[in-house]
Amino acid sequence: MKKKIVLAFSGGLDTSFCVPWLKEQGYEVHTALVNTGGFSQKEEESIRKKALALGAKTHTCSNIVEQYYNKGIKYLIFGNILKNATYPLSVSSERFFQGMEVLKIARKKNAGFVAHGSTGAGNDQVRFDLIFDVLAPDIQIVAPVRDNNFQRKFEIGYLKSKGFSFSWEKSKYSINQGIWGTSIGGTETLHSDGWLPEEAYPHHVTEKEERILSIDFTKGEPSGVDGKSMNPVEAIRKIASIANKYGIGRDIHTGDTIIGIKGRVGFEAAAPLIIIKAHHLLEKHVLVKGQLNWKDHISAYYGQLMHEAQYLDPTARDMEAFLESTQKNVTGTVFVKLRPYCFQVLGCKSPYDLMNSRFGAYGEDNRSFTAQDIIGFTKVLSNPLKIYYSLSDKKLR
Repeated sequence: MKKKIVLAFSGGLDTSFCVPWLKEQGYEVHTALVNTGGFSQKEEESIRKKALALGAKTHTCSNIVEQYYNKGIKYLIFGNILKNATYPLSVSSERFFQGMEVLKIARKKNAGFVAHGSTGAGNDQVRFDLIFDVLAPDIQIVAPVRDNNFQRKFEIGYLKSKGFSFSWEKSKYSINQGIWGTSIGGTETLHSDGWLPEEAYPHHVTEKEERILSIDFTKGEPSGVDGKSMNPVEAIRKIASIANKYGIGRDIHTGDTIIGIKGRVGFEAAAPLIIIKAHHLLEKHVLVKGQLNWKDHISAYYGQLMHEAQYLDPTARDMEAFLESTQKNVTGTVFVKLRPYCFQVLGCKSPYDLMNSRFGAYGEDNRSFTAQDIIGFTKVLSNPLKIYYSLSDKKLR
């Protein structure tokens, strides 16, 4: 009796190689595509046909964009999370939800094995293994490419020997696309002084006239674009469709990987970067100093948990509760100027704006206290320091 295995399948070289190779090892292969917003219906169908042509017994496609938003992206927005002040966790934030869905499919099919096509050089092998190991310790994990150290050239040759003549050689860059951005890996990102050429990015500048984009937020979530109400997922897609034409959202992230080495990855994430920067501006107008301060600390740690496959850590649920609590007044409209390759957050309006003219205008007009109040306040504020320096031999440099 063949061993039933569910393979997380994207249709790329590594996962395509895994199908006939696993069959050759005696497995009954069932492929599972988990769409987090990176594939159209046409692409889903193309991937289904490829999986079956490669020898999969069945193929399942699950679209989990709404779940991914509600349990993941939403908190990345609430936290204004950019890894190392750069990367919006475009791919790393997807993997938990994809892994969960693969396990769900494996349970339905009563499979005793799950597989992924990760190599031994990246973060995804840890992310998938950890999810599978914690949530389904009874199901065995198989990672053919990593466990056998298969190289790209060998995989292409193997597929050709089995009669599959896909044009892998033409694919110079490794592309992972989802609703929260696209990651791009290539030879240029393997070195500290390399940078990606124009053709590496999925979108190119077709719009050169600058324009003003307005984004509505309701309790921290994007709820409208250019005055038209829509749900958050629709808003993300709409912003991307507009901003992608300007070539906005490109960068290269350098960071510490889960496996302990430094890594670089290019990305294009127009909508995430615009939304996070717009959301952050609105927060600066409607949150108090303490909320902003603690959000910075908590958000950085939450982003690290998400990036390093620790989404299941109960601390993450506590942090989500705090982040959600801070969003009750994060409602308003933010205005953003788009230009080729860049954007500028201009300003905002909100019924909860704490920059309230009734109490004064910074640097211009004081309406809530007197000059004597400031003199007395400053004396009280400075008193601890006056005491310290009156007793200390330390001199200010």
